[in-house]
Formats: sequence, structure tokens, C-alpha cells
Amino acid sequence: MRVLALVLVALIVALQYPLWLGKGGWLQLRETDRQLALQRHANEGLKARNAALDAEVRDLKTGYGAIEERARAELGMMRSDEVFFQLQPAGDVSAPLAPAIAAPRSGSSPKR
Repeated sequence: MRVLALVLVALIVALQYPLWLGKGGWLQLRETDRQLALQRHANEGLKARNAALDAEVRDLKTGYGAIEERARAELGMMRSDEVFFQLQPAGDVSAPLAPAIAAPRSGSSPKR
């Protein structure tokens, strides 16, 4: 009787092995689900980035507002009828905005 019980336990273990540890078992399914969740999260971020880029492309194709905004922000451009003011912080009067032009040394003449 004891041998029969051991044989039945061994048979149950042999049947359970593929379910838990075999190809397509619970452990592999769990790992695949985890990888799928990570990939879906990455895809959501990429979809949001693509939507923002698509909106920017459409805006650049249809209107001058986006082009003007880019020219101002990235290239530092301004319209011909505008005046540019650059303000220094109140306490910083020692540093000039533009470097001083060095005068030529005495005795040397500029090349022409």
C-alpha cells in the first residue's frame, strides 16, 4: 500500500512539473506578463511623444505662429519693427555686456 501511495505522489508531481516549470508554464507566463506590462508602458510614452511631434509638425505646416515662436526661442530672432532691451540685475554693474575692443598697440599699424 505504501508503494502505491509513493507511485501516485510521483505521478502527481510528474503531471504538475510541466504546469509550473515547463515550457508555457505558470512561471514563464508570469514573466511574459511582466515584460508585456513594461512594453505597454514604454509604448504609451512613445505614443505621447509621437503625438506631440505630430502636433508640432502640423502647426509648423499650417501657421506662421509656430515658426515665429521657434525663430524667437531657438534662434534669437526678432522682427524689424521691434526694439530689444537687455536688463542687467541691479547689483551687477561691474561686468560689461559686450567685451571692450582692444586698441592697437603703439608702434604697430593695423594690416590693410
